[in-house]
Amino acid sequence: MPTHSAQRTAPPASPAPGVLWWRAVTGREDAARRGARRPATRPAPRPAAGPGGWLAGVAVLYCLAQLVLVVPRLGHGLGWDESVYVSQYDPRTPTVFFSAPRSRGTSLLTAPLVAVTGSTVALRAALAVLSSAALYAAFRVWRPLVGAGTTALAALLFAGLWIAVLSGAMAMPNLWVAFGAVAAVGWFLRAPARGRHWWLAGCVAAVALFRAPDAVWLVLPPAIAALLRRRWRWTLPFLAAGLAAGLAQWVAEAYVRWGGVPQRLRVSSATEGDMGLHLNLGTAWRAVNGPLLCRPCTAGHPALPGLALWWLVLPLLVAAAVYVALRERKAAPVVMPVACAAALCVPYLLLIGYSAPRFLLPSYALLALPLAVLLRRLRRRRVLAGLAVAVLVGHLAAQLVVLDRQLTQTARTDARYVAAARGLRAMGVTPPCLVTGPRALPVGYAAGCASAQIEGNNRSTTRAALLRRAAQVPTALLTGRGQPPPPYARGWTPYRLPHTQGWTAWKAPVPVKAGTPGP
Repeated sequence: MPTHSAQRTAPPASPAPGVLWWRAVTGREDAARRGARRPATRPAPRPAAGPGGWLAGVAVLYCLAQLVLVVPRLGHGLGWDESVYVSQYDPRTPTVFFSAPRSRGTSLLTAPLVAVTGSTVALRAALAVLSSAALYAAFRVWRPLVGAGTTALAALLFAGLWIAVLSGAMAMPNLWVAFGAVAAVGWFLRAPARGRHWWLAGCVAAVALFRAPDAVWLVLPPAIAALLRRRWRWTLPFLAAGLAAGLAQWVAEAYVRWGGVPQRLRVSSATEGDMGLHLNLGTAWRAVNGPLLCRPCTAGHPALPGLALWWLVLPLLVAAAVYVALRERKAAPVVMPVACAAALCVPYLLLIGYSAPRFLLPSYALLALPLAVLLRRLRRRRVLAGLAVAVLVGHLAAQLVVLDRQLTQTARTDARYVAAARGLRAMGVTPPCLVTGPRALPVGYAAGCASAQIEGNNRSTTRAALLRRAAQVPTALLTGRGQPPPPYARGWTPYRLPHTQGWTAWKAPVPVKAGTPGP
């Protein structure tokens, strides 16, 4: 008999299934096993460049794609909506009419840039850099929630979309709503940690600045979750504070220009084509590969339909991600972005009668996160992982094909605006001047002229006021190929505008200067 009894060391308890899934999704399972085998006296090696740098690499690639593919080809012109947003604080040109549905975030974003330079190329290059930094910052919020590798994959899935690459260098709001939404949902899920609440409020406020209605839809799922779960309940004041701060300017402008919020909403609805119940899924499907604005959307199927199948598969993959997350009891980082993406889809899929690919950018950005979680789960199954990689590479290649097609069409349209502006200057319509007609807003901005409309969604003046102005400054009316001028301009002089596919400018009689004797 031994003089002392041997003491046995109890075997370590195995992690719970949820912990094992979390390690598998976030890429920490192998690290945990290596740590278990490593002797306690051996110092842990300093990690080399790895998953932590993947997100930065995605952001750099996103920036390079814009600088190489988008900025040089879009040339020196701005699109219709871009002209509206950029003109609000451009010191060189008159302000373009700002309609009720718009919000000021894009104008505020570009204001410092246009104050420094009037170069469209420089503006687009700066936006490309800023959007790439925003991509990194927004998805970086999710790294503690789903892991570095999954975060980088989600950013790649979103940044690889043709509309995300095209929008990065454009002065449009939807991409910035997408970045704000991704960051806001991430900060909400991290809110129980101390000091995260004001970041949540700031991101919600930023979304409201860029698209006021989108911010309201965005906060609905987090607010409901906060009411149901005590751990999130103290985020409610910060959600409300961010929403109030972001909407303050929009509400103030509603009272100044339209007489109140209900009146602005009424005018916005009329501008959007009477918002109500519209089952708009078919229209969104036809516009998934362009055009940039499908209004009216008369095509029976999307352009390049074989390259649009991902749009039909996306809901199935998201449903699979939610199922796996619920089964593994780690649902919040998957279910919450899906819920917010669904809420942001409501106005564009159910409440308006037209579509544009950029409308769904915030939903695509949020859905990239659960999709990345699902794909990362497949990495230990070699056959499925290899198939997923092949499909992903093919998808990114298809997006490049669509991007090339849309870049060609967008550059051609913007070039017509610039050509029309040159034609106006050649016929003597120089600042201070006025342009009216269907394409007056972008052409007028390119020419340095004021623009005005007496009918349509951008109605900003009356016929009498327009004619009084035409008697004071050089004025031109634009019409398309074969279209006659309205009755009030039939005595004006027509000029064919070169390189515009048949547009005509009808020049008003030369205004009589003060002090000049009459005939």
